[in-house]
Amino acid sequence: MKKSRQDARVARNMNGIWESCISFGAMDHSPFLRRSRDLSFSILAAALATSGCSRRTPVATVEPLKVAAAADLVFAFDEVGKDYEKLTGQKVVFSFGSTGLLEKQIAEGAPFDLFAAADMSFADDAVKAGVCLADSKALYATGRLAMFSASGASFVPETIADLTDNRVVRIAIANPQHAPYGRAAEQALRRSKTWDAVERKLVYGENVQQALQFAQSGNADVALVAVSLAVVTPGRWSLVPSDLHDPLNQGLVVCTGGKAGADAGRRFAAYIGSPSGRAVMRRHGFALPGESIVSFHSPSPSD
Repeated sequence: MKKSRQDARVARNMNGIWESCISFGAMDHSPFLRRSRDLSFSILAAALATSGCSRRTPVATVEPLKVAAAADLVFAFDEVGKDYEKLTGQKVVFSFGSTGLLEKQIAEGAPFDLFAAADMSFADDAVKAGVCLADSKALYATGRLAMFSASGASFVPETIADLTDNRVVRIAIANPQHAPYGRAAEQALRRSKTWDAVERKLVYGENVQQALQFAQSGNADVALVAVSLAVVTPGRWSLVPSDLHDPLNQGLVVCTGGKAGADAGRRFAAYIGSPSGRAVMRRHGFALPGESIVSFHSPSPSD
């Protein structure tokens, strides 16, 4: 009897995802976003063939869903994962880190069901390595870069040029060799022609979250990090002009090495792309072309 009630609850909740999928498909966006929507529908179509967005009663999954996710997704995915578990009963376990290092782990056999990269090229690499499914690849967000200073900082740079000021002694960025936000930070410094003046000031974090922690702890005066991290962290921040770096097109892909299985990965990917998932992502500073980010601001000194 208990199992029957659990299956019924999961069935009702998955029907909710079905309705979200239908609503997601009805949205009309720019050509680029429609292409992203079509990519997302490759995930949804596969889910329709299984139990995710289907009218059939799904079988409750025992294994938790394991997701490898870029460090800029810590706060957004924590909320998305909790919402998804409440809705479906499926537990989601995240491993956050540098996109490049996560891709290497997956290619070497790490047991993940889904990979959410901070740059689409790493999702492509995982597909080429034969460990993730090409038909599941989809754009889930475009990221933005911000300059962040901790609360109480004596000097808060507001433009890239301000980083050359002598009051800025250390600047934290993620390692550009394997972290997309670190690469974007280096590009912004080079294209703004401030690289030569600030290179000696740079300290490198293993990922974008560690770069933020350097600024929080006082080990750096400013950090170039993801807006998604800056917006939920006490301090001051300002956007880096997006034309100073390549687009941070963030892609996800379903992997074959996890114990929960590809079908479970497809269902969670579909939820990220649903209106409920998109609302959370936008609130944390992740938008797709044609979408607006939910209003947020950097607190002023008087806040």
